[in-house]
Amino acid sequence: MSNELGIGEVAERTGLSVYALRFYERENLLLAPVRRTSGGRRAYTEQDVDWLAICTRLRDSGMPLADLRAFAALVREGPGNEEQRLALLRGHRSRVQAQLADLRSCLDLITWKVGVYEQRLAEGTATGVWDPTAGGDAAARG
Repeated sequence: MSNELGIGEVAERTGLSVYALRFYERENLLLAPVRRTSGGRRAYTEQDVDWLAICTRLRDSGMPLADLRAFAALVREGPGNEEQRLALLRGHRSRVQAQLADLRSCLDLITWKVGVYEQRLAEGTATGVWDPTAGGDAAARG
C-alpha cells in the first residue's frame, strides 16, 4: 500500500523514538495491531500517526500509563462507552488543572524573586540578597 508508513517515518513525524513506538505497540496502546509487510517490517497508517499524537499529548501531560491503556481499550471497543472515556478524560483534566495551579504558584514565587534581584541590581546593592551569613529576613530573601 502506498499510504503505509515505516517505523522510521512514524518516529520522525511523531517525535517518538523507534523504541518508544515498539513500547506503545507492546503495551497495546494503539487502536489496531500494526500490520507487517511481506518482509516483516511494521507498516503504520495515518490513523496510527494521528492516534499517537493524542497518546503522546496525554502522556506528556502526565496521564498514567494504566489510564492511557484503559482509554485506548475503550476507543478500540467502539461506540457505546463514551461515558467511561469521558470519565477518564475528566479525571486527567482535574489532575492537570491541579498541576497548573501548583506551577502558577511556583511561577509567582520565581517572578517575585526576579523582581527582588532586578531591584537590588538596579539600586547597586546586594545587601541581604547574596549574603547567607546575614541571618534573619535578609538571608531568607537571598
